[in-house]
Amino acid sequence: MPLTLSRPELQRTANYIAGEWLRPVPGHALDVTDPATGALIAQVPDSNAADARAAVDAAHAAFAAWRKTPAKQRAQILKRWNDLVLSHQEDLGRLISREQGKPLAEGRGEVAYAASYIEWFAQEATRANGDVIPAPVPGRRMFALREPVGVVAAVTPWNFPAAMIARKIAPALAAGCTVVCKPAEDTPLTSLALVALAAEAGVPPGVLNIVTASRERTPEVVDAWLDDARVRKITFTGSTPVGKHLARRSADTLKKLSLELGGNAPFIVFEDADIEAAVDGLMIAKFRNGGQTCVCPNRVFVHEAVHDRFAALLVARVAALHVGPASDAASQIGPMINARAVEKIERHVQDAVARGARVLTGGTRLPALGANYFAPTVLAGTDATMACACEETFGPVAPLTTFANEAEVIAQANDTPFGLAAYFYSRDASRIWRVADALETGIVGVNEGALAAEAAPFGGVKDSGYGREGSVHGLDDYLHTKYVCQGQLD
Repeated sequence: MPLTLSRPELQRTANYIAGEWLRPVPGHALDVTDPATGALIAQVPDSNAADARAAVDAAHAAFAAWRKTPAKQRAQILKRWNDLVLSHQEDLGRLISREQGKPLAEGRGEVAYAASYIEWFAQEATRANGDVIPAPVPGRRMFALREPVGVVAAVTPWNFPAAMIARKIAPALAAGCTVVCKPAEDTPLTSLALVALAAEAGVPPGVLNIVTASRERTPEVVDAWLDDARVRKITFTGSTPVGKHLARRSADTLKKLSLELGGNAPFIVFEDADIEAAVDGLMIAKFRNGGQTCVCPNRVFVHEAVHDRFAALLVARVAALHVGPASDAASQIGPMINARAVEKIERHVQDAVARGARVLTGGTRLPALGANYFAPTVLAGTDATMACACEETFGPVAPLTTFANEAEVIAQANDTPFGLAAYFYSRDASRIWRVADALETGIVGVNEGALAAEAAPFGGVKDSGYGREGSVHGLDDYLHTKYVCQGQLD
């Protein structure tokens, strides 16, 4: 099944600044490759600080007019963007699968997920209401108005190249902000295509700008935005060390920040759980996108009374997963994004085995398929001393750890600096609320493995960052509140 596009011009290979597509300067191009084969797909600009500043110039110049554009008109533009994204779902899904590697069914699903945020914030654009405050003395009227923060810089990851950029750009535009964005170096083509469709939907020149850059050049681009006082907000999804760097560097200009950072999600199966449902939930939560998601379970805690049954059911399901490229319609697990990802997964498995864990299925690379493939894996006998319990594996590895009681497993689940997502399965109503309250995370799945939705607030606590994306709260991070007091009315 070839991953060709019915509309080839959606594969853009230029920066978009001030309404113009600017092609790479010779000698300053970034290769985009297929993780399934290593083949070159395209070349995009390897941008520098000058390109980053040009993008801010355009966004800053466009802000005055865009913020005054009626909210209903902004909403109409976003609705047209949503419609274009959905009408190009197949092409965008193929583009995602081609550059990111996920199975085509997941690529198509991600497009629908991305569009859901655009549609949601098109509706929220007209609901950025303020307040009339009862005055404490006669002759005054007091108001709290909500206004766009200004130019927003968005930096997005490679694992969901459509969804992550949509859920940052859509609320920013809905609020009346203008945007400069930089997609991940591994997956820029999907983001460029979305920006092309946004322009087609009527987003004015300068309101939305995108530059691409290599891993080596990315700090130069992002630091230019951090140093520029005209950039009033940074929104970032990625690693905790990078998020902390952005927070430190933003202090000099006191930018507003939204940081969705690393995770170390626990998945807890209590003795009273529906075991078949728990296995279903873990398969969804752990193996979507090959385990390359920030909310996928990284530590699986199973009560000792049901461990063997759970492990047997899980191993049968994992061993049956079909691994292959997105061009294979039967593929359920695609390649990892690059060699670094495979090396980390292999290191975690080897470390666990060296410390006493057992491989129940998988545990090896799959070189016959290609350099970036790793077999879906289940480990038993893991514990907190192992790398897979301390670091985000970001791959198709489910490490099982037994526990004896509720207090013990809650302590283990919370024994991490991260706090993005957590999952647990139980049929005890009182336990459900007790454990949900005790888990130190921003997101909790109770008897559910698929958590994300445009109507839900997405974000973490502790070293997993702050701010929320999606939901009615998602617009707040792109607005500030202005207090207006009018006197002498008596």
